[in-house]
Amino acid sequence: MPRHARHLYRDGPRNPFPGVKALERRLGREIPHRLGSNEGLDMPHAALSKRFGDDVAALARSYGDAEALGVRQRLSERLGTSLEALLVDAGADSLIALVLRAICDPGCVVITSAGTYPTFRYFAQGQGCAVQEVSYQDRPGVLAPDLAALAAAAASHRARLVYLANPDNPGGHLHDDQAIATLRNALPADCTLLLDEAYHDFRPDAEAPNNGAVWPGVIRLRTFSKAHGLAGLRIGYAIAMPECIEILQKVRIHYAVSSLAQAAAETVLDHADEVRAHIDAVIHRRERLADWLRELGGDVPDSATNFVALRMPSADQAAQINAELLDAGSLIHRPPHPALGHVLRISALEDALAPGRLAALEKALHGSAL
Repeated sequence: MPRHARHLYRDGPRNPFPGVKALERRLGREIPHRLGSNEGLDMPHAALSKRFGDDVAALARSYGDAEALGVRQRLSERLGTSLEALLVDAGADSLIALVLRAICDPGCVVITSAGTYPTFRYFAQGQGCAVQEVSYQDRPGVLAPDLAALAAAAASHRARLVYLANPDNPGGHLHDDQAIATLRNALPADCTLLLDEAYHDFRPDAEAPNNGAVWPGVIRLRTFSKAHGLAGLRIGYAIAMPECIEILQKVRIHYAVSSLAQAAAETVLDHADEVRAHIDAVIHRRERLADWLRELGGDVPDSATNFVALRMPSADQAAQINAELLDAGSLIHRPPHPALGHVLRISALEDALAPGRLAALEKALHGSAL
């Protein structure tokens, strides 16, 4: 049974402000006169309405539903996951921080890959955790987290938590569900696997029947920032055992997700065809971008995300190309961790395929191929 932070093994704390929406659901009726929550309900918002419209102004005046029931209901229906196994929060980053608060006491060990999504390490250190890293599998055509090494490190350090991005960021590698199950079974029984699935929607089996499966000892995190295009509104969700969700609720900021973000998420979930068309277009661009870079001689591992990774011969060359592109007005990503300093990550946008957009990169690859 995975462990949680010591101070949470008690009754409470409970959310002191579940909100009007939750109260209306318990009463079974609408409350027309909201005189107790001290919101700015009488703010005219003429300027806001002029810029964004009356609907946005109306949403802005009120706290969002602390239980995000509308979003969870849609996710439950789409994924086949119970409401009790779903938690909505302000994006995957907020969920990472939330999980660390709920699982980790200061000083406990967490395991991750050297060079993976750096926000995990940032939050883990802020929580007072001891971060232990293992190397990627890094060879021509392959840039992938080493699951066996993660499991071995967790056992050696008696880790409280293991973090894995799947599909991986920044490499794009996808481990299938069987590989994830093997990893979970290899971890100590009291260790939690934090599975960051921010790019889940781009994997080829994203709509398989087990898409929303609840796995004991695993917390699955997803976001509306990528496939759904809501990065600026900050909303995402976790899938976990209901008893784990209950623990997370004890340390969650209950109004972290705005009313506007919830309404936007409900809207995109109600228009799955538009989301599907976007995902298909991204995947098509990703493959075009990968093929073009490979034709230039680039080492591009397979990706199951909305970006491609390019392995350069050295970190110095990757840094030079990154700087030259930035000087020309094109921002790509070079991981800040020294272990992956030789990697460049490029989003699969049509702009990346515009002639001359990546001229410095094209020149470097062409030169190295001569």
